[in-house]
This record gives sequence, structure tokens and C-alpha cells, in this order.
Amino acid sequence: MMYDDTIAAIATPPGEGGVGIVRLSGSHSLPIAQAIFRPRRPGPLRSHRVRYGQVVDPSDGRVVDEVLAVLMQAPRSFTGEDVVELSGHGGTLVMQEVLGLTLAAGARLAHPGEFSMRAFLNGRMDLTQAEAILDIIQAQTSTGLALAQAQLGGWLAREVRRIRTDLLEALAYVTVTIDFPEDEVDPQDLAPTLTACRQAVEHLLATADQGVIYRQGARVVLLGRPNVGKSSLLNALLRTNRAIVTPIPGTTRDTLEETANLDGIPVVLVDTAGISESADPIERLGVERSREALALADLALLVLDIHQPVSRDDRQIAELTLEKPTLVVWNKADLEPGHAPPHFPFAHPHLVGNVATSALTGAGMEDLVRTIVGALSVQGTAPGGSHLVTNPRHREVLSRAAAGLRAATEGQAAGVPADLLAGDLTTALNALGEITGETITDDLLDTIFSRFCIGK
Repeated sequence: MMYDDTIAAIATPPGEGGVGIVRLSGSHSLPIAQAIFRPRRPGPLRSHRVRYGQVVDPSDGRVVDEVLAVLMQAPRSFTGEDVVELSGHGGTLVMQEVLGLTLAAGARLAHPGEFSMRAFLNGRMDLTQAEAILDIIQAQTSTGLALAQAQLGGWLAREVRRIRTDLLEALAYVTVTIDFPEDEVDPQDLAPTLTACRQAVEHLLATADQGVIYRQGARVVLLGRPNVGKSSLLNALLRTNRAIVTPIPGTTRDTLEETANLDGIPVVLVDTAGISESADPIERLGVERSREALALADLALLVLDIHQPVSRDDRQIAELTLEKPTLVVWNKADLEPGHAPPHFPFAHPHLVGNVATSALTGAGMEDLVRTIVGALSVQGTAPGGSHLVTNPRHREVLSRAAAGLRAATEGQAAGVPADLLAGDLTTALNALGEITGETITDDLLDTIFSRFCIGK
């Protein structure tokens, strides 16, 4: 599919930088570039050759910038269309002026993700690879980046297409038995194929919880009474002095959020105000925000002082975490070196660990990180070559495909009518096709690519 119009956008981030790029894509990319680009030496732009020159305003001949121009003719370009990139100085004003000249010469400002959408629609990549581009841009850890690069390599699309091929053959057989019941059709045992496809989909689905955490990260909130060392613990996990630490209770009066890389997982750590009864309206507001932070968290760290007995206030705070996976952290272990974490004297339905730490000396911090990672259902850092489903959209689609295949395998074993079996197979096939883009609506495409930045 080729578009009639030509789009343009700034392809580099806003702000000042050494280099800025204005990108054109479409059938009129070359004429538009020729209207505003003057090469230092005469001669035409040739595909995949860099030319040095100037961008000038055709209306008055004013020089706007010195640039390098590159033409990439279809189909050997990112979008599969004629593409021209003008690389100039990375200033906000100069880039806007170059972009404005391309628009005045006949280009249209690109929508968010439109370059990537054209690459998908023109067959340069499948939908999983297009989504992987966004994941690469937004990756917060090296592990998340490696998983996105693996998806860009096409492993998920290949696996989904393999499953769909087997299911299409099964559906073709069922359809023949429906459409030509009077003809003799050689019987086929579909059970092995349906079972194998179901197991393959469920295997992909089983990796999604872990994969989505590597992509999106998790929220971990630190809760506890004032002055138990929550802010010191936050600084120790971040390996920097981000939170103000004093021996005065109530120093932290609002939530403080920072992202840490814990064994390849981007974890948003939320330091909260100490939860206690107070007449101070500012402290009370801080406590309320602590409660709100807990509601949004994936994991709660209940921070206690190891050399103080568990108090009534500690128990009341623990009661707030009863609906959340909770890790008890006995801080200030440097005051009792070598002391094992005490038994937590409170029944908690979602207790996931009991760790002793010292934010001051670093003792127990490695154990704390391992326990946090384990509590988030991620068993250690995924190897660089691991294949995990990382996209929540893919997880939801795989869930629908798995449901269709379960119904199909159970129905086939029970001898349901062929038309019902065909319906279940079609449900699974259409769901899997949404992953690669083979059975996807325009509205869903617009939604997916609207998350991209303009120029990508």
C-alpha cells in the first residue's frame, strides 16, 4: 500500500543537540527536498548517497542551515516509500524552520507513529516488530532493551505464524466437512494438532507476566512509622542520596518517586511519609498520600526498626497492606550485626518475605533486591536471548486465543458439531492474527501507533 501524500516531521527529540533530522516520506519526497536543498556541488541526489549543502528558503534565497541530505528510494527505505532525511544543526528554531519549508513545499505534518505505520502497511515489518520499535525507544533497562530487540528480530511473529498455519489447516479440514458433507473426505485426527497449538499459545502466555514487568516495570512503596529508615532505605536502593534523611520524625511529608534498575527490572520506588496519628494538617495530608501510593503499588515494603518491638502503630500499618503482596524489611540491622530477621508476629495473607537490612552499611541489601525481584514474579534476570511476551496487548490477545483453543480441544474431544468447532478455531485464528496485524482493524492500528512520537 502506497500513500499519495508525503509526510514530514522532525525525527530527533526536541531541544538543543549536535544534530537534528527532518524526515520526509512519500512519493513527493525528492521534489520537495530539491525545492529547498542546494548541494555544494552540482548534481542530482542519488539513492543512499550523502550530499552536503544548504537548506534555503525558495521565496528569498535565505540560507536556513547547512545540512547533509540523504535520499533513500523505494522500496529500500524504512517506510518502503521514497524517504529523504535532512540532517542539520540540532536547535529547536532551526529545525522548525527546515520543517516549515518542507510543509510549504507540499508535505503534510506526520501524525504520531505514521512513519512506522507506513512501514507496517507497506510490508516492511509486521505489527510485533513495529511495536518493538517503541519498546526499544522506551526501554529503561538493558534487559528490557534486549527483549525488545529480540522481538524486533521477529521471533514472536514467526512463532505466531507457525501456530496459525497449523490452525488454518485444521480449519480447512473442518470447513470441507461442513461444506461437502455428502463427499467422502479422508478422516483426520485433529487432536494432536489442536493440543500442540494450545500448548504453544499457553507457553507464550505463561511468559507474559514476567515479560510485561521487564517492559513496564513495577511500583514498590515503602511504608512504616516515622523514623524507621524508609528514606535511608530508598537512598540505598537507588545508590544515591535522593531523599532527605534526618533523625527528626516527619521529615518526609510527601511521597517521593524514583526509578531504580533492580536486576534488569525498572522499579518505581515510592518513599512515603511516616504513617502515624498527627494533628499537623500537612503531616495528615502526607499520610493520606501514603495510603494512595499503597493503593497503586504492586508490592509493599513494610519497614520496621529491628531493635524496637513491633508496636501497635506497626500493626495498624501492616493492616493497611493486607490486600497487597508485602515484604517485611527489618531496617537498622547495623545496630545488631549478624542478627537474623525476627519472626513477624502478625498474620498476613500476602507476606512474601522477611529481610534484615542496614541502609547505613549496605548489609542485607542484595538479599532485599533478590526478594523484591522474586516477589514481583520474576525469577532473576532474563538471559539476553530469552523470548518473553512483553506487550500487554499481546497478553490480552493470547488469552483470547488460548480460550478459543481450549474450547476447540475440549469440543473436538466431546464430538461437538463441526460448525461449533470451526467457530472456536476462527476465534483463535483471528486473535492470533491481531498480534502480527493480519486481522486487525483500522481503529486498533490508530490506537497502537498513536503512542509513538511524531517523527517515528
